[in-house]
Amino acid sequence: MTAIAPSAAEAVRYAGGWLFDQAMAGWDVTVVTAEDGDPRPLDILGVRARTFDAAFAAPALGPCLQAIVLRADLYRDDERVRRLVLAAAEAGRAQIRLWGEVRPWGEIWPADFDGSGDPVSHRLSLAARAFKAQALAAADLPGAPTAETEAFRRVELRRPRLTAVSLQNV
Repeated sequence: MTAIAPSAAEAVRYAGGWLFDQAMAGWDVTVVTAEDGDPRPLDILGVRARTFDAAFAAPALGPCLQAIVLRADLYRDDERVRRLVLAAAEAGRAQIRLWGEVRPWGEIWPADFDGSGDPVSHRLSLAARAFKAQALAAADLPGAPTAETEAFRRVELRRPRLTAVSLQNV
């Protein structure tokens, strides 16, 4: 599983409890950040930290891309992120979740995805809430609340429709 965020602090704030719960359930969780910051908040959650530069230098389309969670505008604004997400989704491997403003494109949802994304929430375990609180403090966000749930939008890649013309080319 891979989370993509501008910073470790943001990954912790918006998805830290879910990431912790996934790691405790046995997932191999990596958080890829644009900033090369302090990895301690992610260490507290039991997840691996990598920077964009390291991750995109040799991206692996292996088991780490069974699920991807990312901030919505990173998909829109960073071509490397978009290529990674689309490659994983097209390979049929990845469940994709977004956090943050999921409609920064105005009223137009990205053509790559069907619909506007189904809202999903994850109820944090008591351990996730406790570890997230410690990770928030390590990220210099000690006053940030630790809610009982974290909210995302689940999106699916738009599949091209088969037509008589496209079938002739097969």
